[in-house]
Amino acid sequence: MRFLFVGDSMTVGRAGDFTWRHRMWQHLERTLGPGAYTITGPRTGLYAGDEADASQAYADPEFPRAARRHLAGWGEGWRHMAPLIQPVVATTRADVLLISLGLIDLGFYAHAEETAEHARTFLTRARAAKPDVRAVILPVIPNVRARTDPFFADDCARFNTLLAKAVADLDRPGSPLLLASHPPGYTLDADTYDGTHPGPSGEHRIAAAFADGLHQAWGVGGPYRDLPE
Repeated sequence: MRFLFVGDSMTVGRAGDFTWRHRMWQHLERTLGPGAYTITGPRTGLYAGDEADASQAYADPEFPRAARRHLAGWGEGWRHMAPLIQPVVATTRADVLLISLGLIDLGFYAHAEETAEHARTFLTRARAAKPDVRAVILPVIPNVRARTDPFFADDCARFNTLLAKAVADLDRPGSPLLLASHPPGYTLDADTYDGTHPGPSGEHRIAAAFADGLHQAWGVGGPYRDLPE
């Protein structure tokens, strides 16, 4: 089984982070076992300053280079990934996409309706490359801006509703789509370092949302066991 992480700054991480990708790799090692899966993608790095995919300074230096692969970028959203996903899936032959996108779109580029259309385009193009591809998609987690900007908060809520509809509309037996649950127990104050990006506890909670979705819906892996107290 070949996994491809797709995301924005919350997924790529910055120099010095573990990333939730690292937490998910540990989970897959424990529940599927070495050799039973592959993590794939065209990038391996973290964000450093103004340079995307520039750093390999992960908090765990033993994080294998092969497991660092991803398609994620600081400041990249559904609109940026939609043109990229078809050639990446065609090249990597990814079986399962683990996707966390949307916050950057809503924060800087487009409202909920246009962002939902980009999500539909992304999923359609992924299937054009591999008709049996699966995807687990995390709803947008509103960041600290939503506390003081009610229009942004409403846009995030509306997008999540539209995303759920897109998943329901596009889901099919040969290429199932799954909308993950909000990460269990996730709060901005406890689980981010700046009101947006996950700290260590937030990384575990995001990984748990994907891991538990995979296990509960498709019997892949097992329950996530590293949630912080």
